[in-house]
Amino acid sequence: MAKLQIKPHSVVLFQGDSITDAGRSRSSTDPNSSEGLGFGYPRLVMDQIVREYPDLHLRFYNRGVSGDRIQDLARRWPQDTMRLSPDLISILIGVNDTWNYLYLGMGSSPEGFQRIYRQLLKDTRGSLPGTILVLCEPFTLLTGEVTEEWEEDMARRQDYVGELAREFGAILVPFQSALDKAVADGVPASQLLDDGVHPTQRGHRLLADCWISAVVGD
Repeated sequence: MAKLQIKPHSVVLFQGDSITDAGRSRSSTDPNSSEGLGFGYPRLVMDQIVREYPDLHLRFYNRGVSGDRIQDLARRWPQDTMRLSPDLISILIGVNDTWNYLYLGMGSSPEGFQRIYRQLLKDTRGSLPGTILVLCEPFTLLTGEVTEEWEEDMARRQDYVGELAREFGAILVPFQSALDKAVADGVPASQLLDDGVHPTQRGHRLLADCWISAVVGD
């Protein structure tokens, strides 16, 4: 594994919706708290990096909130992100925008998603110019509640996330590609995302491995 390009004692923050939230405790606010990180990919990432880089003394936080759309994330960004002055911010957002947009009329269109996301990143770059930005692909698999209609809308949001990563010099984590490869290799989609959206433990392990490969290196 390549050396992690982050300074000792850095703050690493995971932001997003329920996939990132993963049952985290709101009362456990200390860094590197197992309860505060939840049971999902943020905790798995933290466990592995702390184990492999103990001398860096990194501080990991999870501020994912179940149900969040991009506008919800932007609304709480000053309190839940900027206040922590993170040295690395990992963002996974988009699936609730798709679901709400298609079925409830309460999400954002793909273009609205891009506009709000870009402004959020622009504001962050202005206030924290040295912070490493990590943009994670939102994802679905065709199983459970997910239909082909979801996939078309999600693909547009994924394209926008890729464009924003290039625009802002961010690291792109290809979650959808990793999931698609696992399915192509014979893993049933339901063993990765039990409803087409929320990862199983196997799915969270795949996401964590993908994140570490993209951010830390092989």
